[in-house]
Parts: sequence; C-alpha cells; structure tokens
Amino acid sequence: MSANARLFTPVLIGGSLILLINFALRASFGVFQIPVAEDFGWPRAEFSLAIAIQNLAWGIGQPIFGALAERWGDRWAIILGALLYSAGLILTAFATTPAGVQLLEIMVGFGIAGTGFGVILAVVGRAASDENRSLALGIATAAGSAGQVFGAPLAEILLAFYHWQSVFIIFGVIVLSTMFFLPMLGSGRPASPATLEASMGTVLKRAFRDPSYLMIFAGFFSCGYQLGFITAHFPAMITEMCGPIEPGGMLAGLGITTTSALGAVAISLIGLANIGGAIFAGWLGKRYTKKYLLAGIYTLRTIAAAAFILNPITPASVIVFSLVMGALWLATVPLTSGLVAYIYGLRYMGTLYGFVFLSHQIGSFLGVWLGGWLYDVSGDYLLVWWIGVGVGAFSALIHLPVREAPLRMPAPAAAAAA
Repeated sequence: MSANARLFTPVLIGGSLILLINFALRASFGVFQIPVAEDFGWPRAEFSLAIAIQNLAWGIGQPIFGALAERWGDRWAIILGALLYSAGLILTAFATTPAGVQLLEIMVGFGIAGTGFGVILAVVGRAASDENRSLALGIATAAGSAGQVFGAPLAEILLAFYHWQSVFIIFGVIVLSTMFFLPMLGSGRPASPATLEASMGTVLKRAFRDPSYLMIFAGFFSCGYQLGFITAHFPAMITEMCGPIEPGGMLAGLGITTTSALGAVAISLIGLANIGGAIFAGWLGKRYTKKYLLAGIYTLRTIAAAAFILNPITPASVIVFSLVMGALWLATVPLTSGLVAYIYGLRYMGTLYGFVFLSHQIGSFLGVWLGGWLYDVSGDYLLVWWIGVGVGAFSALIHLPVREAPLRMPAPAAAAAA
C-alpha cells in the first residue's frame, strides 16, 4: 500500500481525538436534566429547551463553520469553535434563570459545530485516499462514540463530588485541550478567495436544485430527532420508567444499584456499541450502495424503538436496546457524509454536509424540546417516543430514490464566467 493510501494518518488520529473530546462532553447533558431541575425548581421543559436550542445552534453553525474552514482554514474554525464551546459551558455555570441558560446554549452549540463532524469529517475526508475515505470517516465517527462511552459516566461521577455548576466549569477547561491536536491536521490552508467566490455559490445552487440532495437533507432529520431525544432524555426516562434493579443481581455486582446510574451507563453502552457500528458502516460504505445501507439502518432503528416501548422496560431491556441502538447510532454519519462527498465532490464537502447536518439538528431540536414539553403535559415520554418511530420509518423510505452517482459540477473558471 502506498503512503498516500495509508489509513491511520496524523490527520485521522488528530481529528478523531478532537471528536472524542467534543462528544464526550456533549453526550453528558442528559445527566444534568434532574440536578438542574431540582436545583432551581424548574419544569423539565426548561432545561430541555436549553439543550434543544444548543442542538439547533449546532445545526445552524455547521454550514457556517464549514464555509469558514473552506475560506480561512480548518485550524481557525476549530480554534473559534473550541473558544465558544468552553466559554459557553463556563458561563452557563453562573446562569440562574432558564432564559440565561438557554441563551448561553447558543454559544455552546456554535462551539460544538466548530469542533464537530462538519469541520472534522471534511478535513478527514479530503486527507483520505479514495480507497480509504469511507472507512476513515467511519473511524472518525466512531471516535465521537468513544467519547460518549465515558462522557455520561464521567459526569455522573463528578456530580457525586461537585455541584453541577462546578462540573460545567471543569468541562469548559477540558474543551480547550482540543487545540493541542491542531498540528496533526496539517496546515489547513484554504483555497484562494477568488476561487472560492467563483464556485461556492454555484455548487450550492446546483446541490439545492438536485432532488437527491433534498432527500438526503430530509432523511437526516429523523437521525437527529432520535439521537437528540435519547441523549437528552433517556437517562431521565430510565430513572422514572425502568423496573427496579435486583439487589443481588449482576448489575448491582458491577456497582449499578440505581436506575439513575443505569441511565448514565445506557448512554455509555450506546457509545460503546457505536464504535463498532460506525466503523462497520464505513467499511460497508466502500463496498455497497450507501443509500440502501442508510435505508436499512433506519428500518432497524424503527423496529428496535417500537419493540422497546411495546415491552415492559426492565434493566435487561434497557441494556439490550442500548447495545442495538448503539450499533446503529452514528452509523448514518459516515454513510451520509460519504454520500455527499461521492455525489458532490470533496472541495465543498464541509459546507454541503453542514447544510445536511442542519436538518439533523432541526430534528434534534424537536426531539429534545418535544421530549421535555410533552413530558410536562402528559407526565411521560410515550408520545414523543412514538413520533420518533414514525420519523425513522420516513427516513428509511426517502433514501430509496436518491440518485447515487457523481453530479458533474462546473469548473471554477466556467462558474466565474457564468
């Protein structure tokens, strides 16, 4: 294998480490649902709305940071993202009103965008060979899941010793460590502004006029809805709806004695299972049609979610569901980003995938916000869960007509003359 075809390059390793830290912290927010609500006496919907706003800001910021990276360079986009992420977390620790927390989560969301998938996957995708691109994207995605493995349990452990505000400050400091890995990403030099201005607008117009791009955009919505709801509400849902843990059982022997602890472990198990799921999806993506793989993943998610809620929720069913859902969790990301790169090319992958990811985050916003609002209205999570089952089935169907073939884009010179 030639040097250019190496899989584990410094770019892949550095990008993976940044995603690992990013998602370790982001995946922990669901653990704070009950402590924050109890501390201030807020309804569940208030902190849920804050997390929902964070997810929406992440989605809005993704194409913006993608364009910033393509204009000014990847490093500057990541540095700005890390600073916003850290500042947002630290300032949130001093907020005392729902509106204050919700406004600051806009800053956190933009920070996640600058250090998350849209920027990092574009860097990894451009640096990878054609042979290894799909698998490299899968490995980088799996790194985010690796962060999720210990993010929620870390928050649960810290909350046993510190107030939640102190944990937010600790997390704000941890975010800044992502900047230590920037040298591994290379120079990150952007193309000349003249070239960028001559072609970016044309490429975006062509993409948004393409029915396949619009179907990919719509299909990613349900992924965000399901992931947003589960990340923000599943720990609380398990705490309140799961049957008791047997005192002398295996879970108790592992130190998991409360449903609250089980909720944090469930998020960790989802991340653990998705390490293999994302890598396997990336491996499959280089061998099989990506749109059919995506349709299959959404179908399996729909079946798993329906089966879980139709049966009694027990510690065993929580573990089984977490492992199954985890294997499918971010498996859509290397396939969706790889599909965008394959159809529309690598030059503006960050911006084009950023807009698709905006759909993901609109879904995430609704999943998180509806979860809290419908909980306060109905007293449980059943309705919002069934909505997630429905949108999952929708995504399975809408990927089938996607035309998976490279779309010929005009050359920059031709675009400038047009």
